[in-house]
Amino acid sequence: MDTKAFKRNLQHSENYNRKGFGHQAEVATQLQSEYQSNLIQEMRDRNYVLKRGDVTIRLAQAFGFCWGVERAVAMAYETRHHFPTERIWITNEIIHNPSVNQRMQEMEVDFIPVDANKKDFSVVATGDVVILPAFGASVQEMQILHDKGCKIVDTTCPWVSKVWNTVEKHKKVDYTSIIHGKYKHEETVATSSFAGKYLIVLNLPEAEYVANYILNGGNREEFLAKFAKACSAGFDPDQDLQRVGIANQTTMLKGETEQIGKLFERTMMQKYGPTELNQHFQSFNTICDATQERQDAMLDLVQQNLDLMVVIGGFNSSNTTQLQQIAFERGIPSYHIDVVERIKSGNSIEHRQLKGELVITENWLPAGEIVVGITSGASTPDKVVEDVIEKIFALKATVATV
Repeated sequence: MDTKAFKRNLQHSENYNRKGFGHQAEVATQLQSEYQSNLIQEMRDRNYVLKRGDVTIRLAQAFGFCWGVERAVAMAYETRHHFPTERIWITNEIIHNPSVNQRMQEMEVDFIPVDANKKDFSVVATGDVVILPAFGASVQEMQILHDKGCKIVDTTCPWVSKVWNTVEKHKKVDYTSIIHGKYKHEETVATSSFAGKYLIVLNLPEAEYVANYILNGGNREEFLAKFAKACSAGFDPDQDLQRVGIANQTTMLKGETEQIGKLFERTMMQKYGPTELNQHFQSFNTICDATQERQDAMLDLVQQNLDLMVVIGGFNSSNTTQLQQIAFERGIPSYHIDVVERIKSGNSIEHRQLKGELVITENWLPAGEIVVGITSGASTPDKVVEDVIEKIFALKATVATV
């Protein structure tokens, strides 16, 4: 499929919308009442610090809803306003936040059902409205919906679209796209659908394995087994790694994406020489500004004298996981929660560890004066952050009076 031509034709279809429906004013008022927080605004005005009793809260100076997320959520609300009686579907979570997705369901925006790890689009009828979420949808899903005659509302973040354009450029000159990302993540699934030949690497060690194969060869069967779910159909490591371009899932760690890009640049220079480098390697900056800002703010925050960190965001949120990793690497006790209800009475907390396990930690709030660092992923509303801060204050006040 000529994915670029298909996307161009889709965008000119009368059934396609990516600009909203003119209900911004009504929606803005609704979003403000549901998701914004006076307390968080007060903290912004106070240099991101608030002290009550024994507790000092330090907020990262960039956190929470990014522009792309705000845009996607606002467009989803506008869609419900514009189509008050139509059946509305969404191909996946609008963003990776449980409270926002619950609100979608309350507004009778239905998720495409999944059966045996495969979406069942048979439930969608001609004329239904289908929202594409902030991290996009695969070109194959768009084709199905277009062929069905659905009204498509595309909330894909422009930063994600920028990555799609990058892999299209790789494909045009027959380069293999090496994508730094998680092969199961919806954004990477969508990005790879626009690529020609591609290979997805999760981290620097996987990238180093590929770089070593480029320079020294290796066991082809082992390579294909290692990346069985993370490469294009018919991928041949002996042929398809001679010309490579770098792309990334926009929520990955900025520093690691840069390291991977430099690694492959050095690898191709070593193999083919500096004069031939541009014939074998391409790199474009596809790191999302909002992701970078939140990671930089987290790096600044962990330089403070913190007793612990609370990282707030959906458990399936990649950018939130990266923030948690920053705290983990610096040895700061850190607790990743998605909703305030994870903080239990009696000084216990249920939280997600870096590798994905949900655990309960007792006595997580130390006695006496404490400084708590707080940040949140790009899909987390300020109201959720406020709820967590108030819960911490209340819990410490209760412990102090016992």
